[in-house]
Amino acid sequence: MRRFFQWTHKWWPGLVPLAVLWVAALWSTTAPLERELAARAGQALEGNVLDQTQLGVSGRDLTFAAAAFSREGRQSAVAAIEAVPGIRLVVDESRLVPEARPFVWTVERDVVRVTLGGNAPLPAIRARLAETARASLGEVEIADHMRLARGAPARFDAAASLLIEQVAKLKEARISLSDTAVKLSGMARELGGREAIAAALKGLPPGYSVAANVIQAPPYVFQANKDPVADTVTLTGNVPDDTAKDHIIAAAGRKFFNEKVADQLKTSIGAPAGFVAAAIPALEALSRVSTGSLVISDREITVTGDALYAAAVTDIRLNLLSHLPKDWRAKTEITVRPAVGPVDATVCQELLMQLMGKAAIRFESGDATIDRDSAGLLDRVVETAMRCPSAPIDVIGHTDAEGEEPANQLLSERRAQAVVDYLVKAGLPPERFTALGAGSLRPVASNATVEGRAQNRRIEFVVR
Repeated sequence: MRRFFQWTHKWWPGLVPLAVLWVAALWSTTAPLERELAARAGQALEGNVLDQTQLGVSGRDLTFAAAAFSREGRQSAVAAIEAVPGIRLVVDESRLVPEARPFVWTVERDVVRVTLGGNAPLPAIRARLAETARASLGEVEIADHMRLARGAPARFDAAASLLIEQVAKLKEARISLSDTAVKLSGMARELGGREAIAAALKGLPPGYSVAANVIQAPPYVFQANKDPVADTVTLTGNVPDDTAKDHIIAAAGRKFFNEKVADQLKTSIGAPAGFVAAAIPALEALSRVSTGSLVISDREITVTGDALYAAAVTDIRLNLLSHLPKDWRAKTEITVRPAVGPVDATVCQELLMQLMGKAAIRFESGDATIDRDSAGLLDRVVETAMRCPSAPIDVIGHTDAEGEEPANQLLSERRAQAVVDYLVKAGLPPERFTALGAGSLRPVASNATVEGRAQNRRIEFVVR
């Protein structure tokens, strides 16, 4: 036994380098094989859609870890690896991507960035949505907080891309997609943005619907400023279309008899319902002040200025409120202009003739009802009559030669009386005025033309 231990003591040290050589030989053979098998497995998985893929090779055994987006995809990936030549055993540690119920996706915009959140069904779709945001929003910072999940409805990517494109029309926004239901809130960047988004949403894929759309728009603003120094009325802001624009400018031309109408309007969608019907009486209110402004912001009307006499303050407000469409509101901030100095009867007559030379008091066709377009002119008549408080005034009505003379005579008297009633309602003493009718007996122009007949239909003031 002693000899045996002596003998082994002599050869044992020689086994150590031999073992080292054996391990080195084994490594030099196994490492390239494992690298080769890993490369083959990676190539086999190229046709599969996976996330967080990891491959570990030990000898000819392979461990496969990944997140798959369907059971079929997971099975296909495992089968593809198992078919790789040289792999003996596949240890499947793959899993399914979690399923989202409901499948929710969001896009939000604030003053700093646009954030994509919620779920995306595939990595490629997630990347494509982020790229769509960058392309449609320019230099805006894009934050991608989307998670991968199963359960997306059909054509999810088309719906989400369409919604991202709408964000460019918004200053702030929150848009969500819950399965196929769309909800939107926020503020449009400019007028018409809300309507443009609503129109675009009609292009959602079949089966998708808008559950809520509370996008707000900037105020729809129309303004008119009356400048008595320059004798102009400047119209600015928005009107719905060219037809509305022409209608408003024509109405302003009739109501502002002494001022030039300066048109700086632009057409824009987004006008509240009843816009033109509200703008016309608002312009009438402005025509009755000596200087002032009119602002329409959505369905809110504000008229400021100086009325020509005290009774006009209340009358302007009540007339405006009574002629507004439903759901419109108005406020007036009107004071009374200081009274102008008195004049004698001769000057008073001259001032009234100057007024009647600039415009005619209008009446409804064939009737004695004063057209509302003449309110501004009549208020000037009231102011002028107040400057000669002791002078009696005859108010004489004239018609054209159309129709029977007895009817014309009666119509001229009724129209003269309607003007007297306006003056008395304004606070002037009724005993100062006499209503007279001249029918068609005193023409100032030919009744053979439309223009001539229009000149003959008139009210004349004679200061005594």
